[in-house]
Amino acid sequence: MKNLTVIIETAEKNYSAFIEGVDGITTTGSTIDEIKQNMSEAIDLFKNECKELGCEIPEELKDNYDLTFKTDVKSLLDVYSGIFSKAGLERITGINQKQLWHYASGSSKPRPEQIRKIERALHKLGKELISLNL
Repeated sequence: MKNLTVIIETAEKNYSAFIEGVDGITTTGSTIDEIKQNMSEAIDLFKNECKELGCEIPEELKDNYDLTFKTDVKSLLDVYSGIFSKAGLERITGINQKQLWHYASGSSKPRPEQIRKIERALHKLGKELISLNL
């Protein structure tokens, strides 16, 4: 099974997304869930249009594939700004709040090791939350 990466970026008043390495498929949404749903619909529409017009469907979209969603740190911090405080993120990532503010505003881009640190902390938190029952 192929894995396709959907890149999510912050737009003016919402989010936009495209499939890395596949031209012609983009979507927008006001939430990550909306982007996921809209991207699946955009792929279906694209494939149907290709069939109707006699165009070649890109190899990546033939057969089975999984979608992986990827975003930059600025967009991630924007999406979850109402859920994660900078103080909370500092506690789980070890990254100074002031530096997180720079990443959130886009005035500074995190180094690759900082990106991995944020990603590991969020994945660890997600695993902890999934393992809990109430």
